[in-house]
Amino acid sequence: MTPRQIVLVRESWERVRPIRDHAGALFYERLIELDPGLAPMFPAGVAAQGRTLMTMIDTVVSALDRLGELLPAVRALGQRHAGYGVEAEHYDLGGRALLDTLRAGLGESFDAEIEDAWAVAYGTLVGVMQEGAARDRVRLAPCDTVAEEALASS
Repeated sequence: MTPRQIVLVRESWERVRPIRDHAGALFYERLIELDPGLAPMFPAGVAAQGRTLMTMIDTVVSALDRLGELLPAVRALGQRHAGYGVEAEHYDLGGRALLDTLRAGLGESFDAEIEDAWAVAYGTLVGVMQEGAARDRVRLAPCDTVAEEALASS
């Protein structure tokens, strides 16, 4: 991320923080609207899950200029998400739901430059989460399957 993108994400996040509980619930409502089959993944409900998401976003936004410190935790988050049944296409839906939530929360101030900054931030984090998820899948795969994949790729 560029320094300008970091500033844009941080400044816009400060405007979302006062409505964080609403924004968190709105994110999951939008995600489930995009794919109703995801609803069972959130048995505690969208409000509780939204609070967890908002806390995670707070942490990430505050560390955007030193993301290296967060990478192990982000990879582990990806591993946990793989265990929950999150697939690659779900990350795309999550990105759409996040941008839609920010657009709803920020209104007209959510311009193309801010949207791009958030898309870059989300894409960066999702890439690391997917690395973690891929490692988890390999670790959980039967030895014969891993060996077959390794032989097929050589």
